[in-house]
Amino acid sequence: MQENSSVGLVAPKIAHFTQPLTLKSGEVLPAYDLVYETYGTLNADKSNAVLICHALSGNHHVAGKYSENDKYPGWWDNLVGPGRPLDTNRFFVIGVNNLGGCHGSSGPSSINPATGKPWGAAFPVITVEDWVASQARLADQLGIEQLAAVIGGSLGGMQALQWTISYPERIRHALVIASAPNLTAQNMAFNEVARQAIMTDPEFYDGHYYEHDTVPRRGLRIARMLGHITYLSDDAMGAKFGRKLRDGEIKYGFGVEFEMESYLRYQGDKFAGEFDANTYLRMTRALDYFDPALTHGGDLSAALAKAKAEFLVVSFTSDWRFSPARSREIVKSLLDNELAVSYAEVTAAHGHDAFLMPDPHYHDILRTYLQRIDTGSAP
Repeated sequence: MQENSSVGLVAPKIAHFTQPLTLKSGEVLPAYDLVYETYGTLNADKSNAVLICHALSGNHHVAGKYSENDKYPGWWDNLVGPGRPLDTNRFFVIGVNNLGGCHGSSGPSSINPATGKPWGAAFPVITVEDWVASQARLADQLGIEQLAAVIGGSLGGMQALQWTISYPERIRHALVIASAPNLTAQNMAFNEVARQAIMTDPEFYDGHYYEHDTVPRRGLRIARMLGHITYLSDDAMGAKFGRKLRDGEIKYGFGVEFEMESYLRYQGDKFAGEFDANTYLRMTRALDYFDPALTHGGDLSAALAKAKAEFLVVSFTSDWRFSPARSREIVKSLLDNELAVSYAEVTAAHGHDAFLMPDPHYHDILRTYLQRIDTGSAP
């Protein structure tokens, strides 16, 4: 396959688990499915596996396309492939849709075997720790005892960090990108406003909207529009839209007049047509709850004392939602434990979304770090 190319056509797989999973909340999932994709070849001693953890609205479709006619490849396609920073000539890459998701893994829109109806609001609240536990079971099913690396941006970075705490012996490297050790009060506030937009939508029906054959579309639109504003920097929004009028003139009304309004409404409509509202509630709650230092009196260094992995921590200068200062908190706590950690603060104008962009400097940092990971025997 050509170097620096896409992984090509891919297909999702389903892993079914019959062993009950006890969640952090105390509730138990009796059985569940995880949808995942793999790219590259698992080597003979199964030492070259890399797990990619997705952010709030992500899923298992990390790279490649499902058909030649697909308009868009996987959400991190610019990173994964032969000759790309996460080189599938060397690594066996796994993308998974987390529990509670809406892209095939068991979640609120799945059928509850106890009732024969969608779980809806009855689907339990899931935490980052629960996701990591279910991902470890997927690794078990694939025969992988230790991951070469776990990589994630934003909420995915929180999962990578949690892996080093929950399963220190099962991860050699953690790449924590555009992330934080917990959410600030401001970030939690954004999440609450988004949830309220959904839950106060007349078509939400306390989370049981499936039975009413409807979708809380208005709430989802507002939630996505709010979130999208926080993912971009002021400079990026200004450069892309500025104060451009869509039709070149002011109309003195409340329809779409500015390009920015048009863009936000488009993003909101697109998201509302693809994403499940109950899943959105649970993803944002998982973000809120993540705080490994909580059970250590707020001491992140103590929380990371179990970790044994080597780390790459990356932040972006224009990311005000997960600022570089939050990444430096992680770095300090790792250094307090005398762990091997590399840190890069990338100058980028894209805001929080910078971790998804094919920025050459950023990708060179990832490539350089990943090249030094020992992958054991040849695939």
